[in-house]
Amino acid sequence: MAKIKQFRDVNEKDVINLYAFSGTVGTAAGDSVPAGTLVKIQGAGWKASDEPFGIEGTPGTSFGNTVSNRYATTAKVSLCGTGDAPIGITLYDIKEVDENGEPLKFNPRKAAEIEAVISGQTVPVATKGIFLYSGSTLTGVTAGSTIYAGASGELETVGSVAVGKALGNTDSNGYTLIRIAL
Repeated sequence: MAKIKQFRDVNEKDVINLYAFSGTVGTAAGDSVPAGTLVKIQGAGWKASDEPFGIEGTPGTSFGNTVSNRYATTAKVSLCGTGDAPIGITLYDIKEVDENGEPLKFNPRKAAEIEAVISGQTVPVATKGIFLYSGSTLTGVTAGSTIYAGASGELETVGSVAVGKALGNTDSNGYTLIRIAL
């Protein structure tokens, strides 16, 4: 599972805030798409002629004779796979519930505090930057190694699509300082 620590160097001009995550996120505590996941544009991407927001569904239980829609960003990104063209890495977790199993859609302040977005909301995607990254497929890296797009949004040391460089060796906790440049 990909993970980035708070130690990062990202220029706000290198962050895209136009896409929501397309995929399923579990509703159990701990289910999430973690920050640091490599993503690609889903479908046709963002078009100026499209409506930027659409109706995602109801925010919870539906009742007759009531209207309570939940709006969402229509342009989507999805997990990048081996050989896919990535757009960047997510800066926030994508999750539906907090660590106690409480739905974040009813507590936006908590979602902001834990740097999480719920499905349908726009997720910040960095196209460039320096990150302290840990992932199950990125181990034993040495300084100067090329980093590639791997399966399920993870980074790997071998592959066909280069996304950056390692700026140091992997430490004893499994973290590597990497530079992403897409």
